[in-house]
Amino acid sequence: MSFKSVNDILSVLQLETKLQEQPFQRLLKCWSEVVGTAVAAHTRPLSIQRNVLWVATSSAAWAQNLTFERQRLLMKLNAVLPTPLVDIRFSTAEWHSSKQVAHQPDSSVNPQHPSHLGKQTATENDVNSNAGDANTIFADWAVAIQARSHHLPLCPKCECPTPPGELQRWDVCCLCAAKKFSS
Repeated sequence: MSFKSVNDILSVLQLETKLQEQPFQRLLKCWSEVVGTAVAAHTRPLSIQRNVLWVATSSAAWAQNLTFERQRLLMKLNAVLPTPLVDIRFSTAEWHSSKQVAHQPDSSVNPQHPSHLGKQTATENDVNSNAGDANTIFADWAVAIQARSHHLPLCPKCECPTPPGELQRWDVCCLCAAKKFSS
């Protein structure tokens, strides 16, 4: 039985760590190019373990849709990576707890939509909505919604606060417009 020095063992471990990090670092550099900017905005590669790529997604819907696309993504990624991946696993589990790389704009909000209110600032009630029982949380939410909508013009039919774009487009709020179109 041969005994190796601690330094020899540590140097081997450091080399193995560097070799394992290289594919993941390369993957991080090319991720948005391979999957596209829309998918990259809702995903974040977490790690490669035993040639399986683990990816955090912003929602369960993204995780499910990307699971259906994983064979196509594997082919594209394996063309770029030195060590081929055998699978990709998508999950929402690490989305909020892992460090955000960069703030990316939410592509699901269309500023041209009639209901768009513009940039909203967070109120104290929005931030503290996790504390208390259900009645307290609901009351905080109601106050926050009232604060957001107090400056909005009123719908001429139901007198509810309405985004100006809806009034320009339909002359009433979206709910009154839906009732008008359905009858």
